[in-house]
Amino acid sequence: MIFGNRNIFSSTPPVVMNLIMINVVMLVVTWVMASTFGIDLNRILGVYPPGSPNFRPYQIVTHMFMHGGLFHLFFNMFALWMFGRILEQVWGSRRFFIYYMVTGLGAVTIHLLVNYLHISAIQNDAMAMLNTPSPDAFAAFVTRHFPEYYDQVYAQFLDKWYLFPNSPVYADQAAEYTRQLIALQQGIPTVGASGAVYGVLLAFGVLFPNTILMLLFPPIPIKAKWMVIIYGGLELYLGLTQPGSSIAHFAHLGGMIFGFILIKLWQRRTDVFY
Repeated sequence: MIFGNRNIFSSTPPVVMNLIMINVVMLVVTWVMASTFGIDLNRILGVYPPGSPNFRPYQIVTHMFMHGGLFHLFFNMFALWMFGRILEQVWGSRRFFIYYMVTGLGAVTIHLLVNYLHISAIQNDAMAMLNTPSPDAFAAFVTRHFPEYYDQVYAQFLDKWYLFPNSPVYADQAAEYTRQLIALQQGIPTVGASGAVYGVLLAFGVLFPNTILMLLFPPIPIKAKWMVIIYGGLELYLGLTQPGSSIAHFAHLGGMIFGFILIKLWQRRTDVFY
């Protein structure tokens, strides 16, 4: 790919280029480790909720360089290249790297906090249900917190329990299922650079608010500031309406929030560009 007399590599500043290369290398290493040794690096370097037995402090950083697949990597790295190279050229490499890391770490902080509150709510409901176990209470617990597993796992069990609602055997089985569900929730790692990338998107919208961008879906032109507002609002809506989703919506919001705060700390009167 050629732009004028410079190719894509020579026109990309060093921090953005190195971040992209590290993320690409880590995805390739993840594939090699899985196919050759049966080791899932995402489960080692992805970040778990602090209450999980799999949580390690280093995961707070390492998860930012791991991805769930090629498309996950491509969209994150494409956005980083598209917006990050301009920010690095404006700010300089040192300031851009600080911004990228702060937004990434801020994103995971918000994500872990929201995840902690979500899991705490599940544990509290589980304790209340197990104090007075019944088919109705267990059905309500599963429907509220784990609806995707209801039909495929628990519907037949509940049909049997309803026939013998006072059976201690079924109550004990419900307690075991509950422990398994909570462990499942705590055993899902989060990976990806999306939090930092959303921070980069926010920065572009703040510094270049009136720049016209062309969306992919739908293919319409839009000013950068409106795209940032729409993306932020969408992430907030999805985060509130889809708790426990496989997509870390509040991590995306966290990256934008920390990015906005950091920009305001750095801001000078001459830093808005059109």
